[in-house]
Amino acid sequence: MNLCDFAPEYIRSIQPYQPGKPISELARELGLDEAYVIKLASNENPLGTSPLAVDSMINALHDIALYPDGSGYELKAALSNRYGVAPEQIVLGNGSNDVLDLAARVFLKPGAAAVYSQHAFAVYPLVTKMIGANGISVPARDYGHDLPAMLDAITPETRIVFIASPNNPTGTLSGENELFRFMERVSRDVLVVMDEAYYEYLPEANKPDSLKWLKQFSNLLITRTFSKVYGLAGVRVGFGLTHPDVANLMNRVRQPFNVSSIGLVGALAALQDAEFVQRSYALNRAGMMQLTDGFRKLGVEYIPSYGNFISFRVKGEAANTPVVYQWLLQRGVIVRPLGIYEMPHHLRVTIGLESQNKRFLESLELALNELN
Repeated sequence: MNLCDFAPEYIRSIQPYQPGKPISELARELGLDEAYVIKLASNENPLGTSPLAVDSMINALHDIALYPDGSGYELKAALSNRYGVAPEQIVLGNGSNDVLDLAARVFLKPGAAAVYSQHAFAVYPLVTKMIGANGISVPARDYGHDLPAMLDAITPETRIVFIASPNNPTGTLSGENELFRFMERVSRDVLVVMDEAYYEYLPEANKPDSLKWLKQFSNLLITRTFSKVYGLAGVRVGFGLTHPDVANLMNRVRQPFNVSSIGLVGALAALQDAEFVQRSYALNRAGMMQLTDGFRKLGVEYIPSYGNFISFRVKGEAANTPVVYQWLLQRGVIVRPLGIYEMPHHLRVTIGLESQNKRFLESLELALNELN
């Protein structure tokens, strides 16, 4: 018997997470100049990183021989001040994915169950299966979360419900009233993980006041990230806000020094850079309009999005989708195929700079003409 055969079956059955294709990889494969390639596949900030964060991280390089502050004291203090929660309610992670993983490690076990929506973030089933728990995928409603159906799907074995708002990869958003009603009705022995990775891209009128709910619902965990609007995807910093008892358990299984010293100072500085956040938001709104206008002119069906990305449908058979994807790659434009999300007709594109959006639309038009 092979050594790997002794690994649990639920581990061997996991399909590894497929990240967006890196620029360097495509350049090697096709012999392209890296400067020619544009990556619109991973929902990264096209403006780059908060300048305040960059300066802070550069200044912190001389201390990288030392371990970081494992408690993240200064960043927790800043988050506490920003969001009106106690430091004991905060869990820091190596990106918000790490916080999702910590929640699964604490509350799931073989035989337990987690509920999530069809077309929701691929990490939810991944962390569920990693523990050997059962994943309950609830059919989506118009590509978004069907919260009443998700509530009905909860069983006595359910310990976690994952809700993405906005959802990746569809960009759909659950309404504040609908989310609050869900929290009121769900059993207090089920942890509700509200994944708000794209929260900063929401217009003010669409932002749920979820932070206030922490005082009312001890079974709520809100996760956010510095990877998106703050542009710190490469240093991996995320955080969770929850009841102190839940945070205490999560911090027990958190790896020591799971956030680097560079990440801690970068996130602390980025949190103060309101001007960069506003520029990123404004660029995203303009870029979203540019792409949706372009899709309408091309007759391309798309899913209205509240994130910094948009998913669109390739006409005809599902086999047309990889053809268009490869055509775009040949022209140095990287987008994201969504077959793993049960959306074989769709591709997802990140909102980029105006020039990047223009080049994507021009390349897409050529690709669609080739299909006709």
